[in-house]
Amino acid sequence: MNWKQRHRFRAFVTNTLWFGPVLAMLVAMGVAPLLRELDRQLNPSWPSFTPDAARTLLGVLLASILTFITFLFSSLLLVVQLASAQLTPRVISRAFNDRSVRIAAVILVFCYTLSLNVLAYVRETVPQLSMAVCALGSLVCIGLFLFLVDRVGRLVRPVTVLTSIGREARLLIESFYPTLLNEPGVRRAEQSVIENLPTPEVVTNLDDVGVLLAFDDAGLIELARKHDCVIELIPQVGDFVSVETPLFHVYGARTPIAATTLLQSIALGPERTMEQDPLFAFRVIVDIASKALSPAINDPTTAVLALDQIHHLLRLIGSRRLDTGHEFDPSGRLRLMYRTPDWPDFVTIAITEIRQFGRDSIQIVRRLNAMLEQLVRRLPEERRPLLLNELHCVQSDARRTFVGAHDEALAKTSDSQGLGGVPEAGGPVEPVGEAGANYCSPVAPPTGTPADGGAGLR
Repeated sequence: MNWKQRHRFRAFVTNTLWFGPVLAMLVAMGVAPLLRELDRQLNPSWPSFTPDAARTLLGVLLASILTFITFLFSSLLLVVQLASAQLTPRVISRAFNDRSVRIAAVILVFCYTLSLNVLAYVRETVPQLSMAVCALGSLVCIGLFLFLVDRVGRLVRPVTVLTSIGREARLLIESFYPTLLNEPGVRRAEQSVIENLPTPEVVTNLDDVGVLLAFDDAGLIELARKHDCVIELIPQVGDFVSVETPLFHVYGARTPIAATTLLQSIALGPERTMEQDPLFAFRVIVDIASKALSPAINDPTTAVLALDQIHHLLRLIGSRRLDTGHEFDPSGRLRLMYRTPDWPDFVTIAITEIRQFGRDSIQIVRRLNAMLEQLVRRLPEERRPLLLNELHCVQSDARRTFVGAHDEALAKTSDSQGLGGVPEAGGPVEPVGEAGANYCSPVAPPTGTPADGGAGLR
């Protein structure tokens, strides 16, 4: 099984809701004969169910457990509708991937199937041990039902979704960018080495279509070492890849590399995931904030909750040394190149749309002021110019939007709660950056990467 097949299998097991319950049904059908055999060998005298009482009890248990299963899946469908309408369609999969929901579905289906098997074998004699297990399972199902009522209600709360995304993004950032900014830098290939690479062989996508979800960096490095070449992955993780899109540049291979071998090192899918894409976490959080700031919903407090998570993640990623996209073999030779997001990419996606959609909300403007001023004070010097530019944009928009003296004064104030908080000690930060007053002018070019792979602000 190659890397692509292993990735697909892991994704299938992780993202498919029905796999666990179907497996639980098979396990229950295997456990039922074992319980009957134990009944014959042990012949327990307790509990002493009569055949009629056992059939009645099992019928009640089956009806109640089936009701619990129906409630679970009906609630998930309701969560899908609410999440799509109130938050963003990009969080729909999170409801189906919730570990608690998946475990509950497995236990409920297991208990239902086991009780059904036991009912089929209640005749003149009653399998007392099996009945005891079914009764105990019903108590577990009642507890799960009470838990699910609470859990499903929490799944659609904006703060629950945002906190969960922020937690996953933090772990992803710490895994992808383990080196702090003040520590020795990430190795980068010399520009002369890159410029002197021979004319590459281009490998295009043959038949699969979708978003680039992940790639096997270790496998590509080993493949490049084996063929004594340099491999460049052209699309960035998160880019949409169509048929005949260039995927790889192979520089100076001593022996040809089969295109199918290279294609087995990447995974495509219908939508982006956070597996190797830290920017997607920002994308989902910003989408939730943008939906909250839309005229149809008009919920700036939810956007403030989103900015809380963005503030935390920018603080985390701004203090770390970002990857260069250059990978080397053990001998120190360049083997793999790929595109990676830089600091301007994270700042642009985190702030730009919320600043534009929330410029009419004093609550959002004050929260943006607080976030940017705190980041300027706490992040290293090399991260500050872009933050100062964004702060200038926020305050320029506020001056154009709030013409009254009172509203303008409110909009200039920093507030970590949006409205109702106390400004941080130290006074406001002067918003002067590398682009100065022209940074936010209509003709000013955007900061960040010039090409975005067709993904907009990613």
